[in-house]
Amino acid sequence: MVSLGALAIALLLNAPGLHKSATTQPDGWKRDVAMAVTGPLDAVSHTFLLDRPREGIKAALGRSEDDVVDTVVEPEDAGAQPTVTEPPPSKRERFTARKPLRVWMAGDSLVIVPAESILREVAGNRAIEPVGDVEGRLSTGLERPDVYNWFTRLREVMRKEKPRAVVVMFGGNDDHGYMTGLREGQSVSSFGSEAWREEYRRRVATIMNIATRAGAFVIWIGLPITKAVEQTTRYDTINAIVQSEAAKRPRRASYLDTYFFFAGTDGGYAQYVEDGAGRLVKMRADDGVHFERAAGDLIAGKVMERLEERFRIAGSTP
Repeated sequence: MVSLGALAIALLLNAPGLHKSATTQPDGWKRDVAMAVTGPLDAVSHTFLLDRPREGIKAALGRSEDDVVDTVVEPEDAGAQPTVTEPPPSKRERFTARKPLRVWMAGDSLVIVPAESILREVAGNRAIEPVGDVEGRLSTGLERPDVYNWFTRLREVMRKEKPRAVVVMFGGNDDHGYMTGLREGQSVSSFGSEAWREEYRRRVATIMNIATRAGAFVIWIGLPITKAVEQTTRYDTINAIVQSEAAKRPRRASYLDTYFFFAGTDGGYAQYVEDGAGRLVKMRADDGVHFERAAGDLIAGKVMERLEERFRIAGSTP
């Protein structure tokens, strides 16, 4: 009885964390059951103020947001955000050691290797200033802001850090038919459906708008060809949406297509690709999705080309 009582108290004290964990589980019956159990538990804990000790400890650790389930894609006042006037196409802003180009890099796990290559490439150029470390968060994307809300995070970065260039890569975990953060009464049916495409387009556009309206140039790295044909087909759906949205924002957003960087001579997936000297170089990880260092270096070079096309960067060679 003492053990059961202690367990009951522990469940009530930790109910907010349990409910957050249940919320962020993959869609399916396990999540449904967990939500059905932890939802009422969280409500009881909050009603009787039993969640206050956990709340106080989280605040003391500087982790007050841990238990918050944030699914906001666009706030109600999104349309009121100021729009930065794009400079004339013929004029490229110049950046030097005294006025460096601040670059923020973020996305799911696929962005980590290319972004680390970019960091190495710009390490000796004081005209480019990376904003913090690479923010590569595993198992995140635009479908599930309840797992990690990139929309909220990007707004925070643009407000506090004010980068002038944003390099992102999303979509590796977004090839599913389940989304959170939908508007009331909305559903997306299955992956690739018209409703799904419309909502995912809204989310891609929101990411681009948050950055460009704050004055940043966006480089969106496209998803690569993968070992699994079905996965590549799903990635093609996501890439098409991103590419079309970037095309609507000339000189403010640029889509970097990576598909043929890692295709073999037959146009299909290749783990090893020939370099300029004709040597076979391992480009892709054994999982058939992620990148090896050589692939990261290749993408980094292409990203730098886009930055140099858009800006005048001291110490760089266009």
